[in-house]
Amino acid sequence: MKICSACLLGIKCRYDGKSRPNQQILALAGKEILIPVCPEQLGGLPTPRTPSEQKGSRVISKDGKDVTKNFRRGAETVLQLARILGVQEAILKQRSPSCGHGQIYDGSFSSSIIEGNGITTRLLKENGIKVITEEDL
Repeated sequence: MKICSACLLGIKCRYDGKSRPNQQILALAGKEILIPVCPEQLGGLPTPRTPSEQKGSRVISKDGKDVTKNFRRGAETVLQLARILGVQEAILKQRSPSCGHGQIYDGSFSSSIIEGNGITTRLLKENGIKVITEEDL
């Protein structure tokens, strides 16, 4: 059993109201239990929503709103679900300000990528949960 970014399973929860289904993950879902999560929604943000990127320790939406609290609340909820269910691994969406692992957008909204982890990824890793991305499959 693994936690999985809901957008990768075809659930329309991305900032733009769309999904990003991944065929390898959909095939994996036929073999094992994947628990869909969207940290942004769990943190109280709507879908669709203004895109956000990490800028230092904060998460800022493209219109300048600080949404760090929402991202942290969502990450904490994902961690709580993982603990309740005994999940030790997560497959999360690369480059997302919540789910990115090793790569995130740089906060300039210019599609520039830097090294870093999303808010949820960081929290899960700090708590001993292995995180991979759809690109690692």
